[in-house]
Amino acid sequence: MKRNATVRVVLLLVLGVTMVLSGCQNPFVKGPIKLTEKDAGSTVEMKVGDTLQVMLEGNPTTGYDWERASGDEAVLEQLGASTFKADSDLVGAGGQVTLRFKAVAAGQTTLQLVYHRPWETDEPPAQTFEVTINVK
Repeated sequence: MKRNATVRVVLLLVLGVTMVLSGCQNPFVKGPIKLTEKDAGSTVEMKVGDTLQVMLEGNPTTGYDWERASGDEAVLEQLGASTFKADSDLVGAGGQVTLRFKAVAAGQTTLQLVYHRPWETDEPPAQTFEVTINVK
């Protein structure tokens, strides 16, 4: 019995090293579900405890930012403020805005994000992003 367990451990180590060297993700470690503009209008299946990253093009230096407009926070909780990564080192460069969420309870909700200037309350958003989230 000890020999079989040793062989299994060695095989798992070899598999792990091979995956790391080849750039593959570990299938046993689940990362966040990642969405971009192309996923707008889709339905996303999640489990309680899963995390979601929504990555959208934006440029906060213009005053515009992505913000949650709707979605049941009892089902999908936002994790902190959005983050921004510029496409270049140039002043005023656009880039990618990332919003993070966690599935905290079973249910269905429509997550809507708007790209707007928060102080322009009478203006419609420049863009919207919407997905349906099913948490089991």
